[in-house]
Amino acid sequence: MEILTIQDVSRRSGLSEPTLRYYEDIKLVGPIERDERSGHRRYRARDLDTIEALACLRAVGVGIEDMRTYLANRARGREAAAEQRDLLLRQAVRIEAELAAQHARLGYLREKASLWDARDRGDADAEAEAMRHVVAAVEKLGVLR
Repeated sequence: MEILTIQDVSRRSGLSEPTLRYYEDIKLVGPIERDERSGHRRYRARDLDTIEALACLRAVGVGIEDMRTYLANRARGREAAAEQRDLLLRQAVRIEAELAAQHARLGYLREKASLWDARDRGDADAEAEAMRHVVAAVEKLGVLR
């Protein structure tokens, strides 16, 4: 049975050592076994498996409470499959909303740059057209009501 140090787990999971300690402190993982003499954490394969799942959830922006729910559902297995699906799909919807907001921001920046490009060239027709596009981009941002 492989025993891993916190450094090993950090390297494998991509989570920092302080994050690993925090996850243990808030009882998201663990308790993690300790070396009797040194008191250093000693991770086992099952710990690493849980931590790798948490690292993936963290990478996609899942919050701590949803991580707890995910782990609890994971322990329940197939009977919690629908709940797992719903939890993950809720996160997918949040990410889609973030992507749409980012896309609107990007559109605004590109349209505004086109406006300034037309001004730089002294092209009044292109500037007027760009202004119409900027107004539409502002509406997509939803900041001016």
